[in-house]
Amino acid sequence: MACVLSSHSFVSHFSSLRHRRALPRSFSFSFVRLFTGPIRGSLISYSTSTMEASDALSEKDMPLGLDADTVEEYSSQSKLLLEFTKMPTVNKAWVFKSDNGNASKAMFLVNQTNLLSNKRRKSILSTHILNSKDQTVKFQWSPFPIEITGVSTVVPSPSGLKLLVVRNGESESPTKIEIWNQCQVEREFNVPQSIHGSIYIDAWFEGISWNKEENLIAYVAEEPPLPKPSFTDTGFSKRGLGEKDSNSWKGQGDWEEEWGETYFKKRRPTLFVLDISSGEVRAVEGISRTLSVGQVVWAPHPPTGSLEYLIFVGWSSENGFQQTPRKLGIKYCYNRPCSLYAIPSPFQNESKNGDFSTAKELTKHGLSSAFFPLFSPDGKYLVFLSAKSAVDSGAHGATCSLHKIEWPSDGVPKPELTIQDVVPMVMCPTDESFPGLYCSGFLSNPWLSDGSTLVVSSVWRSRDAILSVNILSGKVLQVSPDSDYSWDLLALDGDNVIAVSSCIIDPPKVKYGHCALQLEPSSKWTWVEVPNPLLTCSDKIKSFLSDRNISILKVPVTGASDGLSNGAKNPYEAIFVSCKESLSHPTILVLHGGPHSVFTSCYYKSYAFLSSLGFNILIVNYRGSLGFGEEALQSLPGNIGSQDVKDVLAALDYVIEKGLIDANKVAVVGGSHGGFLTTHLIGQAPDRFVAAVARNPVCNLSLMVGTTDIPDWVYFESCGKEGKNYFSESPSVQYLSLFYQRSPIFHLSKVKTPVLFLLGAQDLRVPISNGLQYARALRERGGNVKIIVFPEDVHAIDRPQSDFEGFLNIGVWFKKHFNN
Repeated sequence: MACVLSSHSFVSHFSSLRHRRALPRSFSFSFVRLFTGPIRGSLISYSTSTMEASDALSEKDMPLGLDADTVEEYSSQSKLLLEFTKMPTVNKAWVFKSDNGNASKAMFLVNQTNLLSNKRRKSILSTHILNSKDQTVKFQWSPFPIEITGVSTVVPSPSGLKLLVVRNGESESPTKIEIWNQCQVEREFNVPQSIHGSIYIDAWFEGISWNKEENLIAYVAEEPPLPKPSFTDTGFSKRGLGEKDSNSWKGQGDWEEEWGETYFKKRRPTLFVLDISSGEVRAVEGISRTLSVGQVVWAPHPPTGSLEYLIFVGWSSENGFQQTPRKLGIKYCYNRPCSLYAIPSPFQNESKNGDFSTAKELTKHGLSSAFFPLFSPDGKYLVFLSAKSAVDSGAHGATCSLHKIEWPSDGVPKPELTIQDVVPMVMCPTDESFPGLYCSGFLSNPWLSDGSTLVVSSVWRSRDAILSVNILSGKVLQVSPDSDYSWDLLALDGDNVIAVSSCIIDPPKVKYGHCALQLEPSSKWTWVEVPNPLLTCSDKIKSFLSDRNISILKVPVTGASDGLSNGAKNPYEAIFVSCKESLSHPTILVLHGGPHSVFTSCYYKSYAFLSSLGFNILIVNYRGSLGFGEEALQSLPGNIGSQDVKDVLAALDYVIEKGLIDANKVAVVGGSHGGFLTTHLIGQAPDRFVAAVARNPVCNLSLMVGTTDIPDWVYFESCGKEGKNYFSESPSVQYLSLFYQRSPIFHLSKVKTPVLFLLGAQDLRVPISNGLQYARALRERGGNVKIIVFPEDVHAIDRPQSDFEGFLNIGVWFKKHFNN
């Protein structure tokens, strides 16, 4: 059987890493497109010479779970899905000014999926950017990308004259750090495990920062392995043993907790500094072991003779019930308390008597959350984001606020520094006004030339938008056009913006924008599309999606009670991707996880693939989603399984009443909390769905509370804000009963819909036991159940082959049941 390949992860979360598109090595097939007719909706399949081999499959050679009819569909859809998997992902971009004032150079980091090896290939593609006086721009691309094999991450220096290359070793291998100049490797260092483990590149604890002189690099890495007890044939060895002593063995010692999902076997994030000249790596002393550190930056260069400081984010490990030691899951969770700290560089920190300065907490008073620190170009302000509402309420995601601290002129940080609001949290946005900040990070250099305006990407209801924020006035302006498309910031070229624009059925395009009026309130940004070799899609994909349309629908809230906040009474949104003559096509209802996350209108190859099969796609951003203000978001906790279910059904009724879809041809798919909603819907509305797919679904909260890395989530979403007060590692019978009644398994006896379960065996967020219990119970009652378990996958099921096999099975499952 041919190797199975994989596509984009279904689960969409706010800090995540976003909009991944992939390109495998070239495949060569001869395609003939066949249409099955309009009754089930222009469902597309392929015939190839290689498919003829499937006709010869004997019963004993048939892959498990397939039959003769399914094999043909499986084969044809896999060829189609490969077409969507060929597009690359642009993850990052950097721009460097050249000596020519009208020209600059840019470097793009491109990801491609190597399907056969089940990994993602990285490459660099460079270009010259030429700006003319008439405001036209020309990109001169290098002829080929350069693959960077084995590279974990790259970070250019501030001047653009040096490049840090990190190669994290596998298992117990050293971490390799390389410093490149413009033509060769300048320095190379192998850092053994005895100094530190892998450097963090997870976009959360991750922090790599060059100092101004470009002779020191601060970064976050795993602390070295802690000593373990050693044993020989005579018993415990007091002196310890070497790694290669064959007449001994090492015990486990005390268990040390990790940060949950995706951090299994990852040691405590610790701060280090590399001196490039000497090659010496020093751990930063003076930081409590109860803190995990991340997101480090250098403070502005101090006056002569003063200490050079590092600013970092610290998360306490003592955030369990009643402040007991417990590392609750941190992936996708903005509700973990964190503060900004300052500490001198370890190459300056040690005093004459050998003592070290301890880290100073900068945001202790008034803010329970502070992260993504950033200094203004003049060094006058330290700017940072806060998710205070998430920490204070318990919601894992919430509306952010932006703050600043005036940095002392002597360069010495003080705990009593005043925190000023720049962009406060938005509670209830009106009409189409700014809904609040929902940022997942900053560029390394997000500043325009005025030195006070930064440019960021943020969620704006059901779209990604690019915003400018003036940190002096607090004024927020939308830089990207106001349309149904999503825009994502890549880099700044002076006062110009490089971005990508896309929608679910229109693959990303590189855009270049400039504003001639210096960001006045009435200013208009001009955008041009940049011809490029990066984000090209095949003619086949263009033809598949050419007659699809996208619209963002506003769904009114009906029957709102007087107790609801104004924000919770505002309309929520649904993204509708329609086929031509949509009423004759089946519809797939798509539900995001979280619940405090969002699906924006950006390109997702997985949904584009499903659309190309002849399905309408309806994505519902129910109340509780990010991007609609804090009141709407906070209306859901305490009401999961009811308010969100009603919102989804109301959105479905809305498009049915408008005559856009056929009520008798609807399927549903969701992951995580979207799987929670999927299994709730087929229980609470058992006659409305032809088929369902649940990816790592939350099915039984009373089981999940004792097995998940985020038990506090169960209390908060089930009980509301008061849930923080009830949180315990040993829930009472009263709460276990409440959790069960809030769960989809409570409605199991009413389920009639065929369900496909896709489960990651390494999932620590919603452990596999949750989905398996529900699936087995449904099968016990005679339900139509199919289960696929991915042994090495975590919550997102995003390993390339697993992701591909998952969405291939989703397409086949829906086609099968719509055609029955």
